[in-house]
Amino acid sequence: MNETSVPTPIETDAAPAPAEATMAPQRQGRQGGGRGRPQARPQNPVRTPRPVHPVLKQLFELYPAMFGAQFLPLKLGVFQDLLALHPELFKRDELKVALGLHARSTRYLESVASGQQRHDLNGEPVEPVAPEHVHHAIMEVFRRRQARANQDLRPYARAQLIEAIEASGLSREAYLLCVRQQDDVSTALLDDAFAELAEQAAKRDALLRMFEASAKTVAEFSDMYGMDPDEVTYTLERARHAQAAAALAAAAASQALLDLASAPEAEAPAPTETADASPPATAPEAP
Repeated sequence: MNETSVPTPIETDAAPAPAEATMAPQRQGRQGGGRGRPQARPQNPVRTPRPVHPVLKQLFELYPAMFGAQFLPLKLGVFQDLLALHPELFKRDELKVALGLHARSTRYLESVASGQQRHDLNGEPVEPVAPEHVHHAIMEVFRRRQARANQDLRPYARAQLIEAIEASGLSREAYLLCVRQQDDVSTALLDDAFAELAEQAAKRDALLRMFEASAKTVAEFSDMYGMDPDEVTYTLERARHAQAAAALAAAAASQALLDLASAPEAEAPAPTETADASPPATAPEAP
């Protein structure tokens, strides 16, 4: 690749400096009551290029696969890796600021929201992104895009959440516990996503029951209802997998209850006498 074709490092999503809108000077109307020329329309504001942090430029030169034209989720601990690999090049505080800018950029959040795995500095996938990180990236990108969009982007965000929930393999309760704090918009989107997932699961279960009751092959069943055999096979596999997972979860819950019921009760510790029965003093609350 020659030097002119190398992409430049991405600009951060820090707030840009305000660009001044330029106005063409207005001409005065002709003397004697003549009509003046139409006023010139204001030109579009010129966006001032946002400066790139110098450390990000260095990271782009060292690792273009991770900090170049395409962003990928970074492995946990990449900050320590960079300090260990380049102790003479990076200062701790400057590197922390640069990686923070990178991780908060919309393009990086989009890569996390896509559900891709985390990658090391060589661009090799090493570990999945935690479900809560994917979820919060989806919601943050949605908020940023919606603030600038002229249309409702909730259907797109809901579709992303559905993919993220399915990829996590978590139940509704476990997923909600994982993502924790939610605002009203997030709660509404999650409710819609789980409702759609429940509807899809009900349709898959109904198709499985119909198929098993038909006593036909997949090809015969698909031909009878005018369906694609590959799609029918995929749907049946998902329905069977969901049923097996639900059965395992129910068995595990039952076993946990049996273990709890059969466990011997712990003996209560004998009370100990203290020299001072008064309650301990509590420290004053921090301001």
